Amino acid sequence: MEYIKDFAWTPGITVADFVQKLGVVGFQSIELKRASELIVKMKKNNARTFLTFTSNMVTSGLRGFFAQTIKEGLADVIVTTAGGIEEDIMKAKGENFLIGRFETDDIELHEKGLNRVGNLFIKNESYMNFEDLIRPLLDVLYAKQKRWAVSELLREIGLTLQDEHSILYQAAKHKVPIFCPAITDGALGFHLYLFQQTHPDFIVDVVKDFGNILFATSHDEKKAVISLGGSISKHHAILATLLNGGAEFALYMTTAQKTSGSMSGATTNEAKSWGKVKDDSDVCTVIGDVTIMFPLAMIGAMEVLASEGLLGRSQKNTPQERLQDKENPKS
Repeated sequence: MEYIKDFAWTPGITVADFVQKLGVVGFQSIELKRASELIVKMKKNNARTFLTFTSNMVTSGLRGFFAQTIKEGLADVIVTTAGGIEEDIMKAKGENFLIGRFETDDIELHEKGLNRVGNLFIKNESYMNFEDLIRPLLDVLYAKQKRWAVSELLREIGLTLQDEHSILYQAAKHKVPIFCPAITDGALGFHLYLFQQTHPDFIVDVVKDFGNILFATSHDEKKAVISLGGSISKHHAILATLLNGGAEFALYMTTAQKTSGSMSGATTNEAKSWGKVKDDSDVCTVIGDVTIMFPLAMIGAMEVLASEGLLGRSQKNTPQERLQDKENPKS
């Protein structure tokens, strides 16, 4: 049995050591340490890792860190919302979001053409620039083919961005599929609708993409979920793991409470009742702000993995490719 220890700062402390020290402080600090260790286990067990997040996290500066997480091989499947897609594109094209305050005059912001996300502001102008960008891009995609699964559409867009800090770009570069089941729930969906009015044979196929996320993993491989926040992003990933036998590893980070009965507040233990997470799985739920908790847990894991030479992405990123390697280890 471990005992609580007083925390003390030491010069030159690494993030990994900091997280370890927090692990004997108490309360959510203990869960944060468990979360970091769980990420290491996911990587060492070659688990197919689903990373899910909502658009507000892409509004924040976590956007570039998500892209780095993909690049370093710590996320194999991405699930997010429409706002996360469009804001990644906006930032890749040079749009900058402003730091504001939670306590502000929202009527005044509206008059100034500023949209508030917590204590972050997005200019109306950024959405206007997005509109100018997306229409000619849809023309190019339409010329290539008329019917797209969402993940295939997003991969094509990602290949055009050429921004190392872009989630879509890194995902496309490393063959990491991005799923967005609620693609119409935002500015991007509105422009897809407008485009379809003049191109009625242009189809974005959400149902086909449900099949794609199911085949993004398999019953035979180990599966892991890192779910940041909740909503449809979280559920879409754990539903895919349910239909493939359940996840062996699951890490949830949220500010929502389990007493709400919501998807955002649902814990990893609750997921076991559905079979989304296996009965004997290694799980952790951290209650706290993702903009603080996730970088600490992930960087702590990255430092451990880097010290053991385990940080980096395998060139094999489809279930078929990995299964072929397993059956033919010398190939």
